[in-house]
Amino acid sequence: MLTGIEEVDWASLGHAYGPADDVPALLHGLASPDPAERETALDGMYGAVHHQGDVYDSTLACIPFLLELVADPAVQDRGCIVELLTSIGGIELDDDEDELDELGPEDDEFISAANYAMAAAAVAAGADVFLGLVADPDPEVRLAAPCALASLHPEPGRVLTLLRERLTVERDTEVLLALVAAVGQIALRHAFLRDETVEWLDWLARAAQDPGLRLAALAQLARCAPAAIPDDVVERVTELLEQIRTGPRGTGTGAGSGPAAGAGSPSPTGPGTGNGSSGAGEVRPPSTPTLVGQVRELLDEHTAGRPAPWTEELLRTLHTALDDRVDDRIALVLAQLRSPDWGQRADAIWLCGGLIRRWRGRYEEVVRLVGAQLHDPEPRLREAATAFLERLFELCGPASDALAARVGARPAVSYVPYEPLETYGTREAYGTGAFRGSNGSGGTDGFGRSEAPGGVRTGLGGAPDGGGGGDRPGGDGALLALARAGDARAVPLLARALERGEVRRELLYAVDGLGPAAAALTPLLRLRLAEVDLDERLYDRAAPLLYALGAVRGGQALPEVLRVLRGAPPNRRAWVWESALRTLAAFGPAARTAARDLRRFLTADAAPVAAWAARALWAAEGDTREVLPALERWLRPGVPAGDWCAAAQALGAIGPAASAAAPALRPGLASRDLWVRVHGAAALWRVSGETDRTLPVLLTAWEENRHTRPEIAACLAEMGPAAADAQLVVLTELTRRRRHNAREGTSGSHDIHEDEKLLTLCRAALARMERHVP
Repeated sequence: MLTGIEEVDWASLGHAYGPADDVPALLHGLASPDPAERETALDGMYGAVHHQGDVYDSTLACIPFLLELVADPAVQDRGCIVELLTSIGGIELDDDEDELDELGPEDDEFISAANYAMAAAAVAAGADVFLGLVADPDPEVRLAAPCALASLHPEPGRVLTLLRERLTVERDTEVLLALVAAVGQIALRHAFLRDETVEWLDWLARAAQDPGLRLAALAQLARCAPAAIPDDVVERVTELLEQIRTGPRGTGTGAGSGPAAGAGSPSPTGPGTGNGSSGAGEVRPPSTPTLVGQVRELLDEHTAGRPAPWTEELLRTLHTALDDRVDDRIALVLAQLRSPDWGQRADAIWLCGGLIRRWRGRYEEVVRLVGAQLHDPEPRLREAATAFLERLFELCGPASDALAARVGARPAVSYVPYEPLETYGTREAYGTGAFRGSNGSGGTDGFGRSEAPGGVRTGLGGAPDGGGGGDRPGGDGALLALARAGDARAVPLLARALERGEVRRELLYAVDGLGPAAAALTPLLRLRLAEVDLDERLYDRAAPLLYALGAVRGGQALPEVLRVLRGAPPNRRAWVWESALRTLAAFGPAARTAARDLRRFLTADAAPVAAWAARALWAAEGDTREVLPALERWLRPGVPAGDWCAAAQALGAIGPAASAAAPALRPGLASRDLWVRVHGAAALWRVSGETDRTLPVLLTAWEENRHTRPEIAACLAEMGPAAADAQLVVLTELTRRRRHNAREGTSGSHDIHEDEKLLTLCRAALARMERHVP
């Protein structure tokens, strides 16, 4: 085994962490009889030799030995090695070919691309080894082989025939589903095989006896031919899910090869019994301190107790294919949320996370049904519901009673969303994400798995705060969702948390939506801020408290805020100053006695600090004589774009009283930097009312970059009738189904809120344009 491995000069090769002289040990470890050693070796391969999907010269040198291991039936866990080879050889570079033509052999990108191409060729050259694996006695090997063949084998027609033939004899449910998925992958990769494959999938979706197989075929049919998705897809899928739920646990069915394989008519074969989950009866390897081991344990935990966990991936494929058919997707989610199977309800929540993050729609009933899951006895379902509701903000209203019951709030008035005025202390005044760390990023599916719902976070008091809120009484996750919904019932619970000193920072950033009732939190916020040490952790601990005090306009806390402002340590001092000055700006006239401190910061070297000092001084005294010169110095040529924008925004916040600064703002309208143009135009309009100059700039930026739209919509709403030329632009935005900030592969905790805010601003702008309200 591994013949010739000692002949390779591994020390001259490299991987992610330097010389590859440790690779032989990893390859031998993959063949070890010890399961823990095999898992550790696999972790090393992914962690160094194939780090984050990269291909190094050592990766290329490993391919022959990996193929040899796969071909040896004495090697255990070969399914994992097949998956590793599929990843190494399956990277496609079609989208980058034009760019690569412009690179030279000495460029890092060229070298990487060349490695990927050589890896694909090397694995494809040995891909015949995968042909024999579709009938391997090990179900894990059979599970991995179809994807490898569909991705890597150079003869797709031959592979397609083999996969469809294998469906007639395979009895393991998940392997059957993998075979169907591989057929769909071939259809997507090879257009000349697509028509016959789509015909076969359509046949299988109707003819197979096993409902899981029909669901898999329907999902792949939708993936390969979205236009062929039947109109009754919701009814069909719902019926199949119910059959899967009520049928014998773990039943799999073989299927005929269908008309595309030469059969004259649909004629599925009789049923056979599999184990329902590949390797379900096998002994799992012991826990190892590896990433591979942790992922395996998480997957085991996620699927534990579920008779058909594989339906989740099938539904994810189907949802992806349905794309902008939002009403169908909502109907499908609603059907799942009404299922007696808690697993199907949990799947619906995760799937709806990606749906609601990317698409606008009528989600009231979805939210209500998700809220009902907060009281389910299954903790994983409660955690999924909590993680979903945390990100809905104003859309969370239909679930507010369930949230209040979950956190133990006393009965109160029905849910009434609070929309803060555009004055000091609101999110509008602060700017979304104004305090660093207030807008976190999430995982790949909207409310994704990488965000570990229920994971432990650390509160301001340094103790675990129960993250997802699944089992802890008054769980912070449910409380956060209630607060972000603007429900005043969250206020006494927040007060109780502040009394304990264990407050999740996101809870404090949610205070600005709670309306006048949140003013009752001021004494406790003062107390907590007074207890914060003026050490290197000051920013992390004080910034959320400062934000909350600004949101409630707690001017009584002026001494505590000044203590932080004056005592900021060198570590992130400018950030601390900026946070404290924002809060003082929110206090308005209540911060008048701090004027001396504010004047000292007008000449700060950091533009954001100086800008917020100017805003705070203006809010406190209403005098622009010192404020305008302090801001105009940042509007000179050569000033970095971010600094220029900070000063412009400050002038815009001052409004007509800063009209003397209009000449300094006008050059920004012709800037090469998009955000300078946007903030400059908005500020110029706010100080001077110059619509003819500013509106064309704003509308051009609107089309150029969708992320500018909330800022621009706020300005259009203020313009009213003067922005009548923007009516069509605003109407178009209101009719779009896709959220303006939807991104593939990533998400932020405030994405939905920001898009709903845009829609609210667009409606306000349109109403003022139509009614001619100044």
